[in-house]
Amino acid sequence: MIRFDRVSKRYPGGVSALRELSFEIARGEMVFLTGHSGAGKSTLLRLLLMLERATRGQVVLDGRNLTQTADRHAPAVRQGVGMIFQDHKLLADKTVFDNVAVPLMIAGHRYAEIRKRVRGALKMVGLEDRERAWPLALSGGEQQRVGVARAVVGMPPVLLADEPTGNLDPDLSRELFDLFRTLNQRGMTVLIASHDLDLVRRMKQRVLVLSKGALVDDLVAGSAGP
Repeated sequence: MIRFDRVSKRYPGGVSALRELSFEIARGEMVFLTGHSGAGKSTLLRLLLMLERATRGQVVLDGRNLTQTADRHAPAVRQGVGMIFQDHKLLADKTVFDNVAVPLMIAGHRYAEIRKRVRGALKMVGLEDRERAWPLALSGGEQQRVGVARAVVGMPPVLLADEPTGNLDPDLSRELFDLFRTLNQRGMTVLIASHDLDLVRRMKQRVLVLSKGALVDDLVAGSAGP
């Protein structure tokens, strides 16, 4: 499902974000990505969204070589990927319902289908009674769950999350990770960048460890953790 083959990313000025990175993630696998701040976790995820381009190597997502994919095809690639950000990125002038509906509207779904899917996604994250609320009226945990609903409303085959629990308390963080596990059990391939090592260990899933842009460990599910 996801394959990095000797991938390097160098920014102007000579700063290397990723160095000769190689790994594979199978379809339906749940994997955590850890490492210190600046280790390259966010850059790795941005390559999968075609928000960045590899300087060298091959990035393959669901059989498509993104390194050789033209920029004009980036929107089609992103339709197959759900992305959850640490800062939610909700639209303040739209209701919860409309925020979650955005990916479906872009994809051109009919309103009846949008309504069905949005309500299903909100029920999944426990916010079915908040669809008419405005983002600023929600708690931080509720805002993050709206972000999750928006990412999964189209049931993409791949779900990416970049430090999704960074602004949440421990109880909400555990709830969110348990939700990720449920989505994975429903068939989604899930890749989560997280600095919360205690919570990552609790999940007992495979862990990729980055340091200075290089893969320094690949820990199997159920290991002691990084």
